[in-house]
Amino acid sequence: MMRLTLLFMLSVLLCPPAWSAVDPDDYLIGAGDVVKISVYDHSDMDTTARVGNDGTVQFPLIGTVTLAGLTVPAAVQEIQKQLLDGYLANPQVTVFIMAYRSKRVTVIGQVSKSGVLELSGPTRLLDVLSLVGGLAENAGDVATITRAATADEAAPEIIQIDLKRLMETGDVALNIQIMDKDNVFIAKAGMFYVTGAVDEPDAYKYEEGSTVLKAISMAGGFTKVAAKSRIRIVRIVDGKEQVLEKVSLQEELQPGDVIVVPESYF
Repeated sequence: MMRLTLLFMLSVLLCPPAWSAVDPDDYLIGAGDVVKISVYDHSDMDTTARVGNDGTVQFPLIGTVTLAGLTVPAAVQEIQKQLLDGYLANPQVTVFIMAYRSKRVTVIGQVSKSGVLELSGPTRLLDVLSLVGGLAENAGDVATITRAATADEAAPEIIQIDLKRLMETGDVALNIQIMDKDNVFIAKAGMFYVTGAVDEPDAYKYEEGSTVLKAISMAGGFTKVAAKSRIRIVRIVDGKEQVLEKVSLQEELQPGDVIVVPESYF
């Protein structure tokens, strides 16, 4: 199994996905969420309401409040600001999300089980990949997330996440929150091929910076009859086949390369 897939499985075992593991302060309130709003020492103002399709709720004294697109702390600040405007001297507001709206997220490409997921609550990329059974063996190192256009953005947003970096370094900034109607695509990894006088001729996953030496190592090393000084690479450039003769072991590879290790004459 590919190294990236193993790293993903390990990350899931060590940090199993759970909605409670996601900081709700990062979650953006949206239409369909049910929120409870309270003001300390003013129980008569306690309000539980579903955020309407226009992103608003009705709240005592101030009337219509727009909450969609705000985090919980931002929603608290917005309500406090409006209550300070001629209503209460020192309002202490709390906002709690009682029920999360469902999100529909599409996951396709090199995963164990692609399809449409119905999600609720704050959900991050690793959670989604876990729910579809993890990465397929031939998954590439990049997840591409297409996010629907908003009122402020005329075109969909394209977000690319370096999965290798996420798995190997645990960079939490890459484990982004997944939004309603996101499309998550995992492309197939680039491959290269090693053939000839090596112990395990086969196709192998390409990684940035891969060299001939690394390819030979992945293929189990040279056989006893390998002509190490006559290695060649067959490469397709602009649709045409090119052959690089007598390449060094430090030659960098490109996806689709075929490394040929001939046998010695003697």
